[in-house]
Amino acid sequence: MILAIDIGNTNIVAGCIDEEKTWFIERISTVRTKTELEYAVDLKTILDLHDVSTEDIEGCILSSVVPQITDIVRLAGEKILNKPVMVLGPGIRTGLNILIDNPSTLGADLVADAVAGIAFYAPPMIVIDMGTATTLSVVDENKNYVGGMILPGVGVSLDALTSRASQLSGIGIEPPRRIIGKNTVECMKSGVLYSSAGSIDGCIERLEEELGQTCTVVATGGLAKKIVPFCKRKIILDEDLLLKGLFIIYQKNQERQ
Repeated sequence: MILAIDIGNTNIVAGCIDEEKTWFIERISTVRTKTELEYAVDLKTILDLHDVSTEDIEGCILSSVVPQITDIVRLAGEKILNKPVMVLGPGIRTGLNILIDNPSTLGADLVADAVAGIAFYAPPMIVIDMGTATTLSVVDENKNYVGGMILPGVGVSLDALTSRASQLSGIGIEPPRRIIGKNTVECMKSGVLYSSAGSIDGCIERLEEELGQTCTVVATGGLAKKIVPFCKRKIILDEDLLLKGLFIIYQKNQERQ
């Protein structure tokens, strides 16, 4: 098995995965002031909680959209594993043909999502990753990454709402009992969940119109399981998608070496 790590703006996702299954996925907060040692302790604690020995891990791959701590987390991984950590970026073979204005600007997490999407599902497809931002990536029938959309994440929208309205207290992202809320909290929960689901449905429809084809739609990310059930469109929920993509990329580059 390998250790796969994705550094996002809000959370760092870490999990162990092999050819047969994902053994676990855990999330820790992204803290830009943490040291290499602190992240090493975090990673070692996660492995210990799941009874995984560092000797059982053959390698590690890291993707990141937070450049300030990419090297810190890489060094933390190398400290506990005593092995080099592969960082998804320039020089790493992905097998993904990226047809956007500047391919080097595409987030490493979106690259991994698309690689796994192509490997496990039928194109054309739309891959939705719901984290700090909600991203929709479009892969055409020839397995080319042709672009997508970025919109505010569910948590960002909720934080903006509660911070701007003094009478609205913070709420969790949980299903309301009804769509038509009977109090402020119910109204907020309904509004956040159903507006997010409706936005996803509408974006899928418009992307398909421009592409001129019906797409397979796959969703992943920390908030996907909270929103996807409220969408009218059929969406495949794959919480392991990012780790699967990192595993595929790791294998491609091991074969090359």
